Amino acid sequence: MRIIAGVDEVGRGSLIGPVYAAAVILKKSANTRLLKDSKTLSKKKREYLFNYIKKNSIWSLGKASVKEIESINILQASLLAMKRAIKKLKKKPTHILIDGNKIPELKNYNLKSVVQGDKKVPSISAASIIAKVSRDKFITALSKKNKGYKWDKNFGYGTKQHLKALKKLGITKHHRRTFSPISKTN
Repeated sequence: MRIIAGVDEVGRGSLIGPVYAAAVILKKSANTRLLKDSKTLSKKKREYLFNYIKKNSIWSLGKASVKEIESINILQASLLAMKRAIKKLKKKPTHILIDGNKIPELKNYNLKSVVQGDKKVPSISAASIIAKVSRDKFITALSKKNKGYKWDKNFGYGTKQHLKALKKLGITKHHRRTFSPISKTN
């Protein structure tokens, strides 16, 4: 029996925090027509689908920390987060479809990259939603402890308000110091 897992990551372009990845094996009960790329959905719809997916799948999260991102670079950290998510699944998939054009090194797994998979493959769409909502919740909690950066609105991406706050308030321990423009201020 084929057991397909979809994998996607979120947070690669952010200036702060860990990168998250999710792996999702959809149950037969899941209505795959509901699933879309997380970037195309409203926050309310993403949160509804986050709960729906959790009930209708086997899923897991993997993360790579700011320290890991700075040590091995964002691409390798994204692949590491994916590998962690895959290994944490409670059921081993026979096939793993990964959004993008890179796959993590993982022995004894059948891995395949799918460019724009989050738009084409329901299990990858589901993984994008799980990863995005999970990371957004983490960043929103960080925002409450680091007022002024508006991370609850920009999620650490380099928006005008975030860059303005960086100049005014400085770099936090959550910022990725190897990322521009932060790397230019060190």
